[in-house]
Amino acid sequence: MVKIGGSGLVLALGLGCVALAVAGLSGCRGEACASGAAGPGSADGAGVVGSATGAGGADADGGTGGTGGTGNAGQGGGDAGDAGRTACEVSRTLVPSCGAWWGIAPEIFTGRRPQRALERAERRMGGPADIMHVYHRGDELFPTAAERAIARDPDGRRILLVNWKPSVDHSYTWAEIAGGALDARIDRLAAHIVRTFPERFFLTVHHEPENDVLETPGAGMSAADYAAMFRHVVARLRAGGVTNAVTVMTYMGAPNWASQPWFERLYPGDDVVDWVAMDPYADHRVDGFDALVNKTRPDFPRWPGFYRWTGERFPGKPVMVAEWGVFERHDRPAFKESFFASVRAGLRDYPRIKALVYFDSPKAPRGDTRFDTTPGARRTFGELARDPRLRPAVPPR
Repeated sequence: MVKIGGSGLVLALGLGCVALAVAGLSGCRGEACASGAAGPGSADGAGVVGSATGAGGADADGGTGGTGGTGNAGQGGGDAGDAGRTACEVSRTLVPSCGAWWGIAPEIFTGRRPQRALERAERRMGGPADIMHVYHRGDELFPTAAERAIARDPDGRRILLVNWKPSVDHSYTWAEIAGGALDARIDRLAAHIVRTFPERFFLTVHHEPENDVLETPGAGMSAADYAAMFRHVVARLRAGGVTNAVTVMTYMGAPNWASQPWFERLYPGDDVVDWVAMDPYADHRVDGFDALVNKTRPDFPRWPGFYRWTGERFPGKPVMVAEWGVFERHDRPAFKESFFASVRAGLRDYPRIKALVYFDSPKAPRGDTRFDTTPGARRTFGELARDPRLRPAVPPR
């Protein structure tokens, strides 16, 4: 959780690189930075929680987990710090120079209000979150009053990750949105953000587009149409004064979709994308952290795994795991416990992952992703949530 001190020193996330001399903002003491455990990473470059449309990336591919080394683990820019360094820094695009943000989409599909869901989830995992993931659709305005209160909690501010689909159920195609069909909606949202929320926040536009792609001529839903839509929405928001949105391009990260001939055409461009994200889920074919973030399939042999691909395709971009969840395995009741332990053990091998945001739900589309369905799972998830590589200590002021 982003702790803000009570004195005149205020953490202004929008004002370039800021020294984090406040507790809880993924800062690290020199030793932790110097060890490289947290990785490098100076690379820059629905009102109600239960209304989420997320978890669409819940292994729609049905793929097997990738194995082997991470390949590009060393990429991501910057040095890991030195023994004399006393705090991490955060760039204007919210990239921590060491450590990684820890976030959650709490108690999704339960109907609980955002603040209550977050309070319960933080109590369940025994620690605070840096990022609160919320979902909006259509003409909903965000951040809501409840979300603004979460972001401004005097006991510890949080960064919002807002997931927005400008049009639901293809009421408007991507091509129509790119052509200006929803400009009035975008302008109204921009005015709302400018008026109510100057803080920096993460924004992803129509996450997980892969399974919505239609390459049929004239359908308006091609991969190129998606890229044009994303570009148009971001450009329109910026023109309306929204300069505090840190943009995230969120893929499913599934081998079957990533191997499609149109996959590369989804990317909107470096100038409108600050972070690249994936939404992987651990089903019965995924046994550990590498298999989650580097999932491969034998029937798609040219796909190297999402983390490896981002290292080759976007070596200067930070990577976010914007949704991840572990499904219940009734034949392996200790599976969640062992999986969360694998994440904690494997963190050091993925230095370009600068944010991990868990999808916590008893009713995710393909199963139960609650992290505390067994005592062992709750314990190991709590240990992960409190790992110093995710929330390193910051010396007192």
